[in-house]
Amino acid sequence: MAILASEADGQHYGDALQPQPPKQFADSLSGLIERVAFFNEENGFAVLRVKAGGHREQVTVVGSLPSVSAGEWVTAEGRWVRDREFGLQFRAEMLASTAPTTREGIEKYLGSGMVKGIGPVYARKLVAAFGERIFDTIEQESARLEDVEGIGPKRRRRIKEAWAEQKVIRQIMVFLHSNGVSTSRAVRIYKTYGEDAIEKVRSDPYRLARDIHGIGFKTADQIARKIGIPADSLIRACAGLSHVLTEATGEGHCALPMELLRDEAGKLLLVDDRIVTEALERTLASGELVKETINGQELVFIPHLKRAEESIAARVRSLSASPPVLPVVDFEKAVAWCQDKTGKDLAPSQREALKLALTSRVLVVTGGPGVGKTTLVNAILLILRAKKVRCLLCAPTGRAAKRLSEATGMEAKTIHRLLEVQPATGGFKRNQANPLDCDLLVADEMSMVDVPLMSRLLDALPARASLLLVGDIDQLPSVGPGMVLRDLIESKVVPVVRLTEVFRQAAGSRIITNAHRINEGQMPEVPPKGGESDFFFIDRAEPDQISAMLVEMVKSRIPAKFGFDPIRDIQVLCPMNRGSLGIRELNVRLQNELNPARADEPVVEKFGWQFRKRDKVIQTANDYERDVFNGDIGQVVGIDPVEQEVIVRFDQREVAYDYGELDEVSLAYAITIHKSQGSEFPVVVTPLAMQQYMLLQRNLVYTGITRGKKLVVLIGQSKALGMAVRNNQTESRFSGLLARLVGDAQL
Repeated sequence: MAILASEADGQHYGDALQPQPPKQFADSLSGLIERVAFFNEENGFAVLRVKAGGHREQVTVVGSLPSVSAGEWVTAEGRWVRDREFGLQFRAEMLASTAPTTREGIEKYLGSGMVKGIGPVYARKLVAAFGERIFDTIEQESARLEDVEGIGPKRRRRIKEAWAEQKVIRQIMVFLHSNGVSTSRAVRIYKTYGEDAIEKVRSDPYRLARDIHGIGFKTADQIARKIGIPADSLIRACAGLSHVLTEATGEGHCALPMELLRDEAGKLLLVDDRIVTEALERTLASGELVKETINGQELVFIPHLKRAEESIAARVRSLSASPPVLPVVDFEKAVAWCQDKTGKDLAPSQREALKLALTSRVLVVTGGPGVGKTTLVNAILLILRAKKVRCLLCAPTGRAAKRLSEATGMEAKTIHRLLEVQPATGGFKRNQANPLDCDLLVADEMSMVDVPLMSRLLDALPARASLLLVGDIDQLPSVGPGMVLRDLIESKVVPVVRLTEVFRQAAGSRIITNAHRINEGQMPEVPPKGGESDFFFIDRAEPDQISAMLVEMVKSRIPAKFGFDPIRDIQVLCPMNRGSLGIRELNVRLQNELNPARADEPVVEKFGWQFRKRDKVIQTANDYERDVFNGDIGQVVGIDPVEQEVIVRFDQREVAYDYGELDEVSLAYAITIHKSQGSEFPVVVTPLAMQQYMLLQRNLVYTGITRGKKLVVLIGQSKALGMAVRNNQTESRFSGLLARLVGDAQL
């Protein structure tokens, strides 16, 4: 679209407009909206093409309003301005739209995609059949819609439901807009609260931050202030404390020290310390938050995380103190049989690990790439399954489960699917009362498993079952709260096998040898210029040079030299979200280079992204109803403007998203290294620069490199790579799990 390409968000639009000199008084116009050329749901900025009275040709009107569709009648007050590039336009200081009343307007309105199930063809048929009474017909006599050719009972019901939903959503939009906030979450608010949405938001606006994905405390606070909740109210201070603690869990913490929580809430709320203290006392007294002394430090928890830590510690300590219930195995005979079956000899370290696995109730196996973790797990499974031991396999993500399944030849499920997640509640069908049906549970990629998920997994472990946990302790910790794998290993409560020997086949890969070098604090080895390798470092001094080289590598050089598909096979992994080398900037650039918009295909602009057919996208939140989870990567295979749906294929499954639900996905040409955990890609390309210095850590680069199966290319500054390799500071997280495991927690 050619309209304001460089100011598409509308925030700087006025800078590009030059008023015609002498007119200082306000003008007005009104007319039919022929086309919505641009609409930004975040701030309501719109560019409209209008058939206005007194003008022979359509005029361009720019301004802000909560929602808009073609066919509506618009009234505007403002002044005419001349844009250097786009010519004469009407800049509206006041802009309002109303439902259309003319047949022409109604047809455009219904055909604009405003109501799911009605496109231009059905809009024409409906207006021809019912004229100006079509809206009343939909609301009051919807059965008559079936008189129109092509509309049966199913489509008629969908049209009526969509029309009713749209009316409520528009009311919510106007309400939010009148309270000074964006309208992009209206659909989700409606789906959460239904027709009572406005009443519920008025009664407690802070519930938005708790209940609605994508709405934070500041947005809820803005609404609260508009509807008259004072800045120094206790309800606001209590909400602020909960928000600070919830935000901390998003950074991996299970709790915060009391003083830190009080200080952060004070900075957020900008109120007297006395109010924050009183609110903290109230939330602790009500049980909304809980206090506990861990290693002499007063920590404040969200209750469910404290319970999850306590549950993990109790179950792990019980398991480690119990003898295995596995059948007795003649070890030497079993090893010989296993080696004969697989054709693979077990190294001494693997034999010792195997012996421990067959004689322990719970065992942790850790180690980097190429050290034989998969060979060991396969040997354990082969021997125990021959003894009729019932085994279940799981991993945190779909991709990790798929890799585990391919490596073992057994079915492996995501932890959520294994525990039979219940979409309506987010709870699990498998629990203590309804445990899993197995004698041995194997969980892979344990570095990714957070405290809440580990608690649920252990809840579902049968009383007599054994547990094998596999993961790489040197990778990044989980995105969610806690550091479960690290705490289990450090506690020494559980037997641990750390495999370190890189086997000959793996040692031929520079990806694997360099991953181990980096993990030991050494710079990676790169091939001489023109040399063959599966690992490259391309030195570039400036961020714009790094960005340009990255795009060139992904788009042309890697596909030309190695034959990889730039969208399907190559994954850009970034240390951070923001900046010229962050995922937002790189995604827009890579999308335009790898999948430019086509005039004959629809596109959707929502939540700061433009979605096109063939785009690579990533799910950014757990969606139990759709059975897709945070970190799942898919591809857009269809966009339906009439049904207002985007269809995304994840592996072999297609999932439909309403336009208003697209805040659950974002472009995935580039993703963060954190989001890549548990996945492997044929090719990984990573930018490294000093502008990312806050995040340049050894385990970050190590995790990114170990995601690449066939080729890894680092592009950036040698100084930045060196800083990351030297920086072995692991992040500190506030948690009580380690203390609970070793028995040091105090009430």
